[in-house]
Amino acid sequence: MEPYRRAGVSGLLCSLPLLCVLLDMQLDGVFGATRAEIEQHLEMGRKLLAAGQLAEALSHYHSAVEGDSENYLTYYKRAAVFLALGKSKSALPDLTRAIELKPDFLAARLQRGNILLKQGNTEEARADFESVLTRSPEQEEARQQLMKASELEGLQEEAYAAHHQGDYSAAVAVLERAIEISPWDPDLRELRAECYVRTGEPQKAIQDLTPTTKLRNDNRAAFLKLSLLHYSLGQHHESLNHVRECLKLDQDDKDCFNHYKQVKKLSKQLDSAEELILEERYQDAIDKYESVMKTESDVTFYTNLAKERICFCFVKLNLVSEAIDVCSEAHQRDPRNAKILRDRAEAYILNQDYEKAVEDYQEAREFDGDSNDIKEGLERAQKLLKVSQKRDYYKILGVSRSANKQEIIKAYRKLAQQWHPDNFQSEAEKKEAEKKFIDIASAKEVLTDPEMRQKFDSGEDPLDPENQQGGGGGQRQWPFHFNPFDSGGSFHFKFEYN
Repeated sequence: MEPYRRAGVSGLLCSLPLLCVLLDMQLDGVFGATRAEIEQHLEMGRKLLAAGQLAEALSHYHSAVEGDSENYLTYYKRAAVFLALGKSKSALPDLTRAIELKPDFLAARLQRGNILLKQGNTEEARADFESVLTRSPEQEEARQQLMKASELEGLQEEAYAAHHQGDYSAAVAVLERAIEISPWDPDLRELRAECYVRTGEPQKAIQDLTPTTKLRNDNRAAFLKLSLLHYSLGQHHESLNHVRECLKLDQDDKDCFNHYKQVKKLSKQLDSAEELILEERYQDAIDKYESVMKTESDVTFYTNLAKERICFCFVKLNLVSEAIDVCSEAHQRDPRNAKILRDRAEAYILNQDYEKAVEDYQEAREFDGDSNDIKEGLERAQKLLKVSQKRDYYKILGVSRSANKQEIIKAYRKLAQQWHPDNFQSEAEKKEAEKKFIDIASAKEVLTDPEMRQKFDSGEDPLDPENQQGGGGGQRQWPFHFNPFDSGGSFHFKFEYN
């Protein structure tokens, strides 16, 4: 007869058995599932929960609750699924409803007390644990949790006192234990995040603030703090993502909107600069990074980053003097940056200052010993230094390492004419000229041949007999396959200027 009372139907309508049966069938359709259907949902929920299919299990428990809103066990079971899904805030109302329906349901009170304790709500948690112990004094878990609630209250008081006194390290130490007891308390995590900021550990502050965005509803303040912290660390994409979350909660939030405009502008400039580098438009990238420094001059990271990348671009443009100057400034600003040392080493190589290049690569290796670029660069710089102590073809012709073929041939013509042996009278002068002329011709041969020049640039002298198969005896090889000076006498031949 329960369905008829819920529907306000008079018992008089059931004076005839057939009428009661018809009404029962109709009201079952109006007021939800039949008892059999509810039991089926509960059984399916139990099986799916045991199989770890939590979302599917939750769907069946929803149906069971809708079908029978007066069953305290159904609420309790749905709360268990919410907890398994990590949704403690959703579990609390179900546990509370189960307790309302059955005040002496100790399992629900204990579970609710545990959640409240993890949320830092010691007063309400204490009430649940004490209620359990009143009805069941031997309940050991309730007794232990009640002791933790008392401990947490003491830790909270101690942490706030240390923070107020400016002893942030002490506050962090206390909060470690407090958060262990109450990991879902946003107040404690926000307090520790502030302490980490004060002690110069922004990354740890980020780790504490991140979960608070879910532990609090509409936690715009946390999103803004996270955005500011990421911004200060140079993580502009993460900064932009967090400030956007703030604006999703309230698009009119003034503080978030102002910061959003700043981050968006800077992020766009940085992304554009890196795209230009990928396109090998290095001068345009330099201009863009100079704009970055104007956009954000107050955050040291972005100025340091801009200097580092401008250093890289100058090296790629073979602007040696500018590269060395900017790289040196960048190194002073960020002495442990291996990339800056690597790029300055490359600038020194372009400047044919191989000793300094080796020194920079060695220092870079101290800060980034796993980098293959640095390892290979150091080996190349060491080879170039060794080769330069024998013959440096760039220095012989007086050209830069970035000189093109036309510049190399022009330098060769000038020097070949200057040091042609026919220009000298004495035997000693002719021998000196012969030596220089061979070096000049060798330099031209190597530097105008792409394959040989590449070998030389990697630290190998392609004309060194030690590097040639079958070579030996240390005899210098004449690049044109004959030595016109072997026969003695006057030297009359034409230069090949190709």
